[in-house]
Order: sequence, then C-alpha cells, then structure tokens
Amino acid sequence: MRASATPSLTSGLLTDVGRQRQGGVNQDAALALDLPHGGLYAVADGMGGHAAGELAANLALDALSQQYLDGRGTPPARLAEAVQSANVAVLRHAVGEYVGMGTTLLAALIDRGAALIAHVGDSRAYLLRGGELHRLTEDHSWVAEQVRLGHMTEAEARDHQWRSVVSNALGGEERVRLEMFGLPLRSGDRLLLCSDGLSSVVTDQELLLLLARPLEPEATARVLVNAANDGGGPDNITALIIDVQREGRLPTYPLPLRREDGPVYVDVLLSTQRGSSLLTYLLLMIAYFTLLGIMLVPERRVLIGLIGTAALVGLLLWQRTRATQRASSILKHPSAALNLPSQPEQSLSSTRP
Repeated sequence: MRASATPSLTSGLLTDVGRQRQGGVNQDAALALDLPHGGLYAVADGMGGHAAGELAANLALDALSQQYLDGRGTPPARLAEAVQSANVAVLRHAVGEYVGMGTTLLAALIDRGAALIAHVGDSRAYLLRGGELHRLTEDHSWVAEQVRLGHMTEAEARDHQWRSVVSNALGGEERVRLEMFGLPLRSGDRLLLCSDGLSSVVTDQELLLLLARPLEPEATARVLVNAANDGGGPDNITALIIDVQREGRLPTYPLPLRREDGPVYVDVLLSTQRGSSLLTYLLLMIAYFTLLGIMLVPERRVLIGLIGTAALVGLLLWQRTRATQRASSILKHPSAALNLPSQPEQSLSSTRP
C-alpha cells in the first residue's frame, strides 16, 4: 500500500506541577499545533524563579509557533529560525525582576513522513518503534557531559545534586545554540517529548513498558505523569505523546544530519541548511529542462518526458535511501528494549497509578 503525502497523527499531552510542588507555579509549558502536513509539538521547562520560569516557557512557545507560521523557506530553516525567535523573546524579557530567567526547548516538527527535532537543554525526545525505545536527544547538562566522558554512570547522574544544572538554554545569549536533525517516521511509531520532571524519575526501561501499553496518547500521558509522581514528583512534569497511525511520504528536502559536536550556533546551522539545498535545485533543473525539451522537440516529447520523470524519481529514491541510512545511525542502539533482560514488570507497581 502506497503511503499518503500527509501522515495520520494522534497526540495527547499532560503537564503537572509534581507531587512535591503542589501549590507552586508550573514552570513547564507544552505546545501541540496542527499543520497542513503534520504538526508542531514542543515542551519547555522554565527556570529562574517561579514566575520567571513560567513566563520564559510560555514566551518561548508563543514565539516558536508564531515565527514558524510566519516564516519562509524549507521547514528545517523555518524551525531553526523559530527557535532563535523564541530565544530572543526570552532574552528581551530577562530584565528587572526576571533577570537570569531561561527555559529549555524541545520541538518536534512532523512534516509528511519525517520528524525534525530541535533541542536546547535537558528535556528529552524518545521514539518507541518495534518494541525498542530510542532516546533521540542528549541532555545539555553538566552531569550528562560527565556520563558521556565516562566519569559518571547514568544511575549516579540521576541522583547527583547538580542533575538539574543545564549547560545550554534559551535566554542565555543572543544567538541560540541548538541541535537539530531529522528522521523518517513509520506507521506505528510513538514519539514522547518530556521535561526532566519525568525522565529524571522514571528510567528508560520503565518508560518503555509504560509507553508500550495499548492506550491512547492522552491516557498514556496520564500514566507517565502518575508514574513520575509516584516516584516522588520532585519537579514539574510534562509528557507529550504523538502516535503515527499512517505513514506519509518523505519531504523532498534533505533531512538535517545530527552533528557529533553537539549544539551549534543557529547561524552555523542555517548556513549548513542553505548549503544542503542542492537537491532542491537539481529537482527544479531536471523539471525545467524536461519541459524545455518537450517544447523544443515536440516529436520526442514522450521520450523526453519519460527520461525526465525517471530522473526525478531516481533522485527522490536516492534521497529517501540516504535519509533512511541517516536515521539508522540515530536508532542503532536503543536505550531500552522489550526483549532485553530487565526487572519484572510487577516491580514497577510503585511507579504506576
């Protein structure tokens, strides 16, 4: 069965102040915006005091959605520019009583059959596919860097006193540093965007077992938030889930690659995106010369049309193959799997509603 241009998506989100923070201000915010060929989804976790954190998170998501809707160019460039707009919005308001405020930002743009992930801070994106859970993002934090260097284990990082200290956030400087990459989506995929109020309490193996339940996204989000609260709920908790029910065709632009050097300044990222637009130019050139040939040599129009169509199809198939290969490198090592030895499911009773 051939995939349609636009995927079929269902989503659900829930944000909660956390059991140990009842009566306080929720500094998390979430966005779920429907678009003609998919949707824009995001999670922000504010910082800098109660009122400042809440303001920063909401300013970021408002600017992100507005700039993306008003933007021009390819979706990757529009998404990067939208993140920069969110950064400026937070930075401009960080004066007076709001000095020092900031927020993390994790955005997932679903465009036809692909997801574009833009990431600043320590909120996380996960992908559940075929019984395996893949952590798509690396935390921009001091403890995460220590884990990557081998100086600390994941378990030690989870309990470290500096686990909430981020090394990158919106509002810190005029040019945002971010990571952005794309991956093809499949029918049956389930994406999770969450703040560290969930990921710092519920392990990846526990997340896998809870996400694999046959529940609707809204109900699953509730289960995850309850699990974090049952684990102590020391922070604000946000869970946003997107289910891909029907696979869409890949977009024609090249999906951005995940860089090995971590977050980079937005202008560097945008220059890379502009340099990768060669495929678009090639497609336009093939279409142009095909039409020109048909007009100049009408007696060969069938042959010219077939050659031009074959070239276009071949180039698109090549792009799709490359995108699949890129995605396979991102999904090479799952953080949790149903077929791996793990603690028995009943041991999760303390983290389930």
